[in-house]
Amino acid sequence: MRSFRDWLLTIPFLFVFGLALLLFDIAGRVVRPFSMRGFEAVMAALQRTLMALLRICGTRVEVERSMAIESGRGYAIISNHQSMFDPAFIGGLLFTNYPKYVAKRELRRWIPSISLNLRWGGNALIDRRDRTQAVQAITTMGRRAQERDVSVVIFPEGSRSRDGHLRQFKRAGSEALLAAADRLAVIPAAIDGSWKLLRDRLFPIPFGTRIRIRFGDPIARLTDDAGAVLSRAQDWIQGTVAEWQAQPAA
Repeated sequence: MRSFRDWLLTIPFLFVFGLALLLFDIAGRVVRPFSMRGFEAVMAALQRTLMALLRICGTRVEVERSMAIESGRGYAIISNHQSMFDPAFIGGLLFTNYPKYVAKRELRRWIPSISLNLRWGGNALIDRRDRTQAVQAITTMGRRAQERDVSVVIFPEGSRSRDGHLRQFKRAGSEALLAAADRLAVIPAAIDGSWKLLRDRLFPIPFGTRIRIRFGDPIARLTDDAGAVLSRAQDWIQGTVAEWQAQPAA
């Protein structure tokens, strides 16, 4: 019975999900030649829309956000990674901070809206087999974001966790980002439960998934030691995820 309900709601979700990608792709292409900020607003609306559409599948998103996070300013956001929906959650919740992302180069084509944003939106497209290129792209993104006072997001695990357990952090890219954006305060972010959305690779999406997201207090850049700041963020993320996963299932 549960599987039937999952499929019954997954089908309309995937339809409207694809339709949203197509419509926002058109809107982004229209706006981008005239205004970068207008393009960013369209992509922010896309991420909020994608997050809202998950309600079709009964997805519940519980958010805790530090009161110290200010709208309309740039931050460096360090987060764990469990799902392809994580960027939409972060971008949808921090939409006035216009976050940019580190993503693999393979995503630069063929995905409406997503590929458009990755190519034109000031993000870092990296070749994971070429460390030099990856660090250079991340550094460029960090510098440009700091100049424009917009946010940057990196998932130090490198790839998503498929079972919710925190993977080992790959520090080189994150430290390069923090060194390049050395005036942006760092927000540690923790996500748990989003991996369940992809448990069956979207076919179907399980109904009623509970997702928890917490944005911690910004860590001021009082030192140039990117490694020390990253370690603080990593400890906070590990502690938050461990706290959640130690709790009995709701």
